[in-house]
Amino acid sequence: MSELAPDQSTVATARIRGNLLRWIPLAVVVAGLDQATKAWVTSALVHGERIQILPFFAWVRWHNEGAAFSFLASAGGWQRWFFILLALVFSVYVIWELARLSYRERHLGAVYGLILGGAVGNVIDRIVHGHVVDFVLLHYQQHIFPAFNVADSALFCGVVLWGLLLFQQFRQDRADRNDPAARR
Repeated sequence: MSELAPDQSTVATARIRGNLLRWIPLAVVVAGLDQATKAWVTSALVHGERIQILPFFAWVRWHNEGAAFSFLASAGGWQRWFFILLALVFSVYVIWELARLSYRERHLGAVYGLILGGAVGNVIDRIVHGHVVDFVLLHYQQHIFPAFNVADSALFCGVVLWGLLLFQQFRQDRADRNDPAARR
């Protein structure tokens, strides 16, 4: 008598559970580090304070009511709820995508974990404080890069890694299309 193949829904459920158990902890760690560093900053610095560490680096405590690069920061208050809703919808989408990953796409799990952790870290600030606490300031003389935090860094790294993986996949697909042996 032959062995029965596992039910496809059981396999899919195990894959989904594995993806979530593997990558959600990364998101939790990112959001936790983000909140811990922001708690330290808010306890150590007053709003607007700046402590110069190196000629190009300072600790600050700035509040951003907008999005990246203070986009919509002075929009009058409605943007808080817009960005909360946007982050929550986006987080659900990322969790959905994370759960759906195939074995071939497993590297995207880290990308999604970083992005989800960053989104959650900043949405917590928006819900609790009405703004995001930024505290890392890079600058050169009077040229100042917008201040950022751990969540922003995780989002940035996730997006860069995502771009690199997409580029790698593009190159692999192109190589497969040009390889006569791959078409057989």
